[in-house]
Amino acid sequence: MSKLKNKIDNLYNGSSRQAVHFRYGLVAFDVTTITFFIVTSMVEISPVILALDFTLAAILSMDFLARLWIEKKRLAHMMHLMTWIDLIVIFTLLAPVLTGNFAFLRVMRALRLLRSYHVLKDLRREFRFFANNEDLIHSIISLFVFIFFITALVYVMEVRVNPEISTYMDALYFTIATLTTTGFGDITLHDPMGRALSVGIMVFGVALFLRLVQTIFHPAKVRHTCSTCGLKRHDPDAVHCKHCGQIMHIETDGS
Repeated sequence: MSKLKNKIDNLYNGSSRQAVHFRYGLVAFDVTTITFFIVTSMVEISPVILALDFTLAAILSMDFLARLWIEKKRLAHMMHLMTWIDLIVIFTLLAPVLTGNFAFLRVMRALRLLRSYHVLKDLRREFRFFANNEDLIHSIISLFVFIFFITALVYVMEVRVNPEISTYMDALYFTIATLTTTGFGDITLHDPMGRALSVGIMVFGVALFLRLVQTIFHPAKVRHTCSTCGLKRHDPDAVHCKHCGQIMHIETDGS
């Protein structure tokens, strides 16, 4: 049993080519499942979708149990946000009839993309573009998750009570118009829950949306390891390290 545990641990945390390919496979699987979650949030439950839900639940459960088995600090692992997100996604897949109105929660699975330290290390080592634009890629993924999470929430809450929202595209249009403060007014949420949701999007969503967009077009920090203290994040125009005062030589494109 210990040999099997070591083998699984090496796949998730090792540095061999097999382990790297395995982790890339997990990222590809996550992208596929997230696409499936977005598409199925727009359609009615059918026997085919139920079968796919249960299949994905089985695969995700095995992945969850494998991570838990090889984890040395299991209590801390169970307290981690990503652990609870995984459990929520698995639950919504195992009980789709009971949790149909909460299917939008599955989109949170996208938060796992690139969250693994080992996957990040693999990508930094093999792809220079990722190493130079890691924060940008994280911000784009976070913005993607945020928009589709809010859109799916609007859709599942309004599709049965609001004739103005009959498709997922209607919900996406309303979400983008609200988040960008454009507010054309051709689609509105009339019921009390819908209006409460609109208030939430305008009060909290707009601020977060603008912050994510700002981090994409104007990254707050650049990655450059200080040779003296090891601080990795600095202002783009930094001349000295804020932590130790060491002179920095941050490469720029002259902009």
